[in-house]
Amino acid sequence: MFKFLLLSCLSFTASANVVLVDGFVRAMPASVPNTAAYFVLQNHGPNLELVSVDVDFAKEAQLHTVIEENGVVKMRQVNSFSVPMHGELRLDESGEHVMLMGLKHQLPVGQNVELVLHFNDGSQLPISLKVSKQDMAKEGGHHHHHH
Repeated sequence: MFKFLLLSCLSFTASANVVLVDGFVRAMPASVPNTAAYFVLQNHGPNLELVSVDVDFAKEAQLHTVIEENGVVKMRQVNSFSVPMHGELRLDESGEHVMLMGLKHQLPVGQNVELVLHFNDGSQLPISLKVSKQDMAKEGGHHHHHH
């Protein structure tokens, strides 16, 4: 048990500077096999790259960005997202996100799901995100008004 605790502490040390600020996983109808996770990470340490995400409720989690080609908006898988030193990584509906493919079961609205973020320095950050139909601006009592 002690060895496990020691290893856990070591693997999380480098990402201790990275904190989850906000986020959610999009609720989808039972007939839709895929969804996406959106979140904001703040980095209070050196530059990092988010290189992968593990989940147990879907077959695969991919890092995706949105690009425009000849006036058509498309999703593309990427190898990593930069988490800049003393900056933030913002994944949202209009851009970069984590695509969760092959859901093993429907994710009930209001339930929290667990994800493990993996960084290029070998560190990990477990996060818990609420399943929601709303975007981040409408979640958790944050009221952002856009005119």
